[in-house]
Amino acid sequence: MRWEQLRSERGEGQETEEMDSSSGGEGSYGGREGPRVVTVREVSFAPNVRSEVSSRSDEPELISIPVTPQGSTPPSQASPRIFSPGILTPSGAQTPRGLALGAMGAMGASIPGSSKAPSSLPTPSLPTPKTPWTPGLRSPRFLGTPLATPMRRAFVNMKQYLEDIGHFTTLNPRDAWLPVTESRNGNVFYAAFHTLNASIGFQSLFLPVAFMYLGWTWGSLALTVAFVWQMYTTHLLVMMHESVPGKRLNRFIEIAQEAFGPKRGLLIVIPPLIQLSAGYCVALTILGGSALQLFYSTVCTECFYTKVLTVMEWYLVFTCLCWVVALLPNLNSISYVSLVGSIMAVAYCTLLWAISVDAGRPLPISYDAVRRKSDLATAFTIFVALGNVVFAFRGHNLIPEIQATMPSSLKNPAHVPMWRGVRIAFVTVAICLFPIAIAGYWAYGDKMLPSGILFSLYHYHVMGASRVLIGMTFLMVALHAVTTYQIYAMQQFDFFEMLQTMRSNRPVPWWLRLLFRSGFVFFNFFAAVALPFISSLAGFLGGISSIPISFAFPCFMWLWIKKPSVRSFDWYLNWTLGIFGICLSLCVSVSGIWSIVDTGLRLNFFRPGET
Repeated sequence: MRWEQLRSERGEGQETEEMDSSSGGEGSYGGREGPRVVTVREVSFAPNVRSEVSSRSDEPELISIPVTPQGSTPPSQASPRIFSPGILTPSGAQTPRGLALGAMGAMGASIPGSSKAPSSLPTPSLPTPKTPWTPGLRSPRFLGTPLATPMRRAFVNMKQYLEDIGHFTTLNPRDAWLPVTESRNGNVFYAAFHTLNASIGFQSLFLPVAFMYLGWTWGSLALTVAFVWQMYTTHLLVMMHESVPGKRLNRFIEIAQEAFGPKRGLLIVIPPLIQLSAGYCVALTILGGSALQLFYSTVCTECFYTKVLTVMEWYLVFTCLCWVVALLPNLNSISYVSLVGSIMAVAYCTLLWAISVDAGRPLPISYDAVRRKSDLATAFTIFVALGNVVFAFRGHNLIPEIQATMPSSLKNPAHVPMWRGVRIAFVTVAICLFPIAIAGYWAYGDKMLPSGILFSLYHYHVMGASRVLIGMTFLMVALHAVTTYQIYAMQQFDFFEMLQTMRSNRPVPWWLRLLFRSGFVFFNFFAAVALPFISSLAGFLGGISSIPISFAFPCFMWLWIKKPSVRSFDWYLNWTLGIFGICLSLCVSVSGIWSIVDTGLRLNFFRPGET
């Protein structure tokens, strides 16, 4: 009768269990939900408990004790453990059903006059547990409550997974104030435009000059090796952008600081970066102003009888064009400017070698590699030529900044569209540079002027070839210089505003941004007018800035950040390329100094256009 009464009470959802005051327990066990097992008070291992039960009424008192996994309650509140050969889990712990069967067997053996075996006793029906049972472990807690639902556990597991792979990125609020990271709506095409516009520069005009001293075989080999090498180091920079969990390395400086340390990274990369970006803008001012002057003198057939602008005034015209475009706020806002520059670069590279080949070769012409009088002079000349080949591949210092303009998520990380855009850009770069080097050397041979294919075309074919096509080529060169100027100047704008926001902890006001950008653009104009001979220092300056940034530093930063296994292929490859890049940088710099000493340097301060 007692069993039926207990079952009916459980079926109606009423808990009527009472614990004896000598046990010190509570009937509801603190309000915790879980399976209840019916046991008897006299089931114990202490003799005094058995005597206490036998001294009470003949009918044993039934109580309800919650089944709690081992270790989830303090020892002072733990209920008596019942050992029985119940159902065991693979780890050796008993399941709630095994505990219930053991308790029923013990109760049947303790009832006076019961002759049934423990296995023949009726088993009370137990409600199905609402939560999975974990033996021997304390339930994890989330926001102060147990993980009672699978949804909560799934959320915690996903949160830990996202933290492990680094997509819970800690965003710097200052990034929303800076030109590089102010807008993050970039895509594959923006990345391709920016990379192509930054990679093709006026150094490509000197590739046929390098072939004069290297010849067909060594020139083609050096050009191919340099192309593959710069593509590999660019891939390293793209993959290092999100290599640190919880952080996006948005700038070349940040990657260097992560690799070499906060202070050491600044000391290593800041001088070559400033020299590379600011010096390149000065060189673009000289090139752009000269191209505008050549365009005007080519298309204007009566310029000899009219008053034309001086070289300094053409520099000023180019500077004003750059100043207007420099007022655009951030890197994404000049995406269409880079698109125009990319189209101009492909167009003028194609026109240069096509017009040179079609117009015919100046005779007599020779394709034998030019040699100097001494072996030492020949060696220095070869290194200068290798420097010209290496300088044609640039723009690595802008790869992290371009990638920083793209959104990144767990499903679509930024390196995927960035690498796709870089590959599109590099295929186009190969289509432009290889023909201009090979076809340009075929067209001029040893008659190539040291100033490059652009001025060689004007010198040999301005009277014979189509003046309209030659004039359009000069105009495209000038427009491409204007657009390339912006992407290199944007890095300097970002660096200045970063220093300002770190000091004031607020966005840079518009008037200060306008003041700095105007000052930067017109300072480059002043440097181009005051130092027109700076192009003669290109070999030395490029050796100490362009080669380490493009070919050596990415390999060392990969070793310090990724830490590949020692003596692995990746480890050997990056150490070899990094050391070889530093050695090449030193050799090209020394050869540039020798070239200045050998040919002489005319310091024509404030007299641009004079030779």
